Amino acid sequence: MPWPRAHMAGVLVRNVRRLLTLLDVHYCRGASHHFSISIPSPEVFLAQKTMPDPQPPSADPGLYRPPPAVRGMTVLDREAFTQTINVPAIRIPTSVLNKAVKSLKKVALQRPGLKRVVDDDQKQTGSDGKEHRLLLLDPQSVSMAENFGEEEASALKAFGVKPEIQRHELKLTYDNLKSEEVLRAVLPEGQDVTSGFSRVGHIAHMNLRDHQLPYKNLIGQVIIDKNPGVSCVVNKTNTIDSTYRNFQMEVLAGESNMVAKVRENGVFYEFDFSRVYWNPRLSTEHERIVSLLRRGDVVLDVFAGVGPFSIPAARRGCTVFANDLNPESYRWLQHNTKLNKVEAKVTTFNLDGREFIRGPLRERLPELMKGSAGIHIIMNLPALALEFLDAFRGLLGPEPDQGASCTVTLPQVHCYGFSKEDDPQRDVLERAEAALGLPLQERCSVHMVRNVAPNKEMMCVSFSVPSELLYRSGGREEGGSEPSPKRQKREEAEG
Repeated sequence: MPWPRAHMAGVLVRNVRRLLTLLDVHYCRGASHHFSISIPSPEVFLAQKTMPDPQPPSADPGLYRPPPAVRGMTVLDREAFTQTINVPAIRIPTSVLNKAVKSLKKVALQRPGLKRVVDDDQKQTGSDGKEHRLLLLDPQSVSMAENFGEEEASALKAFGVKPEIQRHELKLTYDNLKSEEVLRAVLPEGQDVTSGFSRVGHIAHMNLRDHQLPYKNLIGQVIIDKNPGVSCVVNKTNTIDSTYRNFQMEVLAGESNMVAKVRENGVFYEFDFSRVYWNPRLSTEHERIVSLLRRGDVVLDVFAGVGPFSIPAARRGCTVFANDLNPESYRWLQHNTKLNKVEAKVTTFNLDGREFIRGPLRERLPELMKGSAGIHIIMNLPALALEFLDAFRGLLGPEPDQGASCTVTLPQVHCYGFSKEDDPQRDVLERAEAALGLPLQERCSVHMVRNVAPNKEMMCVSFSVPSELLYRSGGREEGGSEPSPKRQKREEAEG
């Protein structure tokens, strides 16, 4: 068959096989002229050792078929995953090996810890007197010569390589498997085998489901094995229901060291992950807010945590007043200011959020408003921050004298909240307006930060605090304090 027709047929066959692979089936023609579904056995595809393959083998929907003995395993036995399989290969002269491998990289076998080029089991020297080696191919892409696409077929012809498919016996071990493959082999069939986690320094933080708990220690060990740099895996054992926004966790595998070292947006942080709140999914939001700041601006961070807003702001040249109620967060906040050499730019407080607003913030705000520098108040406690907005009512007391300058710099507030409503923007805006006691439309913006869970969004409302609100007489001094254990739910504090 001429090359153009061969490669066109190969493209068609390969695409059909890929589609059937996605469906995890292969097809056969039934007696009544309809297509019936059948599952190919591994033996059909993996029957031969390295040798010419004149007959097209049946398509194998997966390279690895786990031994039945690993199903239900709760203590990791790495040796039990070892399996010998047959894969397609092509014999290539060593004189053109490097160029040929580069041209065939799209169809070459890709596996952790496996060499794509191996010695020929049958012979090192071909009939042409040249030394040859085998390039292992991805069985999902190539199982017979006609499967080569135009690009690969042209390369083979140019290098003088015959498009003959060989079979090569290959030993797959635990080290060659991906974490998803290991867990899919172990967990009960049909169960969710997600191996996703949040990475916090050397710690992998998981939220396992109930059906995964019997296998939790095995899952933890697999995550360590398959993710370089991870030496501790923890699972959250309760919802965030404490005053200090931390949660109980269980070490599934690895060391028990909870002091993480993290770099985010060029800034270094250290903290005890078991005693403070840190969310790696907020790095983009931290960067967004900091990008709004100019050198010389003033930042008042009401719920500062360990400093993901405050420290980058200080590095940008801002004067920062950072507060957090959690004594551990306060301690690590101070540590991180020194770690990043910005302690001279950051003044820290260990107060309830409302106390901070009505104490240090109120004391400094009148003088700050007389200047030209921007004033930014950050309130990142999504579960409750909107409820703290009423602390700004009448914050500065009576109206200033008429003789006072009318030109002031009004503070800009960035307040976070969760919403489960169909229109989250409207929801958080209305809740902010209710807390403030005045409308914000036309003088605010609402930003969607991220999707926290199905039908749950994290939002940020940004607005300039109206002067009539700050100077309103009879403002409410009292109100809820920073989250009581009863009111704050941990799942509501994923921001």
